[in-house]
Amino acid sequence: MSKKYRVLVVGLGKRGKHHAVAFRNNPRFELAGIGDVTTALLEKAKAELGDVKSSTDIAGLAREVKPDVFCFCTPPTVRLELVKVGIASGAKLIAYEKPIATSMNEALEIRRAVQAAGIKTVVSHQHRYGKHYQAVANVIRSGAIGRVHTVYAHSPGWMMHMMTHMVEYVRWYNGDAEAEWVMGQAAGRSKLTDNHPSPDHLVGIIHFANGVRGYVETGAGSPDVPEVEAWWRKNRVGAQGTEGFAEVLTGGGWRAVTKEGVRTGDGSMNYDLDMPPYVEDIARWLDDDKAIHPNSGESAHKGFEITMGLLRSVAHGGQVKLPLGPGEPEIEALGRVLADRPVLLGFEGSRKEFPDAGKSN
Repeated sequence: MSKKYRVLVVGLGKRGKHHAVAFRNNPRFELAGIGDVTTALLEKAKAELGDVKSSTDIAGLAREVKPDVFCFCTPPTVRLELVKVGIASGAKLIAYEKPIATSMNEALEIRRAVQAAGIKTVVSHQHRYGKHYQAVANVIRSGAIGRVHTVYAHSPGWMMHMMTHMVEYVRWYNGDAEAEWVMGQAAGRSKLTDNHPSPDHLVGIIHFANGVRGYVETGAGSPDVPEVEAWWRKNRVGAQGTEGFAEVLTGGGWRAVTKEGVRTGDGSMNYDLDMPPYVEDIARWLDDDKAIHPNSGESAHKGFEITMGLLRSVAHGGQVKLPLGPGEPEIEALGRVLADRPVLLGFEGSRKEFPDAGKSN
C-alpha cells in the first residue's frame, strides 16, 4: 500500500491555499497543519479547509506536526528562515514558491543547508504542467522544428515575479542545457522597493553550453502579447529551429510552424489543472529518489543563478560567467547603478502596474 505523506502548508494567501487544496485533494497526502503569521488569513483558511491543526507560531507548529512535506508560500523576503524551520521539523521535502531567494548569497546558503540535511526541494514553476506548455515541449522534442538554435521568453510582469518562470521554461525547451554566461541590461527604479524587489525592466542574453542562444525579458518595457487579454498572462515562450518554430502563450494556447505545416492548440494558465499533477509528482519523488520532480530545487537554483547573473551584468558591466559564487547582494548593487529616470513602456497596457513610466514619444 502506498505511503501517505503528512503536509504542513505555511502562508495562506492565494498561492498557499492553492497548494493546501491540492494536497488535501490528493489521496497520497494528509493536510496535517496550516500556518500563517496573519490571524485573519489563518482563520479564513481554517473555515475553507476544515478541521486541521493551525497556528501563527510556525516553528512550534512544525515541531508538533512533524511533516513529511513542509510547504510555504510567502513573499520572497521570507525564504532562508523558513527553509531552516522545514529542516528542523524533520521534513523529507520542502516545497516553496518562486523565486528561491532575493540574492545569490541566500540561494547558495539555502542550497548548502538542504544538501547537508539530505532534503529534497521543489519550487513552484507549475506552468510546466499546462497542456499548452507541454504541447510545445513535445513538438520540440519530436524534432519537428529541426535543431533548436534560439529560445526566447518575455513577460510584462517584473523580475522577481516572472523572470525565473521565463528562464525555467527556456531551459526546458533547450533540453535543460547548462548556461555558460549571461549579459543583461535594466532600467527603472520604481520596483526596487516592491515586495518582489526588481528593476522595472530587465533584458538578458543567455549563452548555453550547446551553442543555443537565449533571449529573456521581463517588466515595463516588455512587448505586448496582443493575442492575450489578461495582463499577467501576456507571456510568450518559444524556440526557433532550423526547420520552424514553436511557442506558447501563457493565456492563449500554442502554435508551431514546421515543414509539415501549421499546428495550433488551446490552453491557458489554470491552477485547478496545473496543481494536481505538480503535487502528484511530489509523491512520486518521495516514493522513488530516481523520479526527480520536474520542478526540482536544483533546476530552480540554476534558473535563479541566470537571473542573478543578469543583475550582476547590469551592476558591473559585460558578460558574467556561470556558475556564480557569493557577491554583493544584487538588488543593492542595482540600487547603486540604475539611472534615476522613468522607465519607458513596451506597450500602454503596462501603465497600470508602472504608473510613473515615461512617455515613449
